[in-house]
Amino acid sequence: MHYSVSRVSWQHAAPLLKTVRERVFICEHRIPKRIEFDRKDRQAIHMLVCDDESQEPVATGRILPSGEIGRIAVIREYRKKQLDNIVIKGLIKIAKDLELSEIFIYSPLEAVDYFSRNNFYPVGSVFMEAGLPKQRMACPIEQVTPKKCYLSH
Repeated sequence: MHYSVSRVSWQHAAPLLKTVRERVFICEHRIPKRIEFDRKDRQAIHMLVCDDESQEPVATGRILPSGEIGRIAVIREYRKKQLDNIVIKGLIKIAKDLELSEIFIYSPLEAVDYFSRNNFYPVGSVFMEAGLPKQRMACPIEQVTPKKCYLSH
C-alpha cells in the first residue's frame, strides 16, 4: 500500500482531519465531540495520511507552536501499518523546523511507562482530561526517539 503524507492546516483540511478523529476518538474512545475539537486545532500544524488507493484519510496528528503533540489517531484497519510512526516523525520534523527545544504530550496514565522508555519525563501532577487521568510528559527535541507510537488524544 502507498500513502500520501501531508503537512496541513485546519483551515484547509478540517473535514479530512475530522473524519479520522471522529472515528477514533469520538466513536471508539467515546470522547465528547465538544472536547475533541478545540480552538487549538486552528493554531496547530497537522499531519494527514491518506490511502493512495482509496483516497481516504486514515491517520492524523497535530503539534502546537508550544511543542504540544496530540490528537494522534489511526483508523483501526490501518493500525498495523505503522502509520503512527509516519505521523509522529512528521510532527517531530515540524518541531525541529519550528526550532522548538522540547516537545510534550499529555499521556494517559497507562502510557507513562511507554513514554518514559522513549526519553520523555513527567512534568507536574496528574490531572483529569475528558474523564481520564493524564500526565504531562516532555522530551528535549534532540533526545526524541520515534519508535512505535501510542495513540494519544
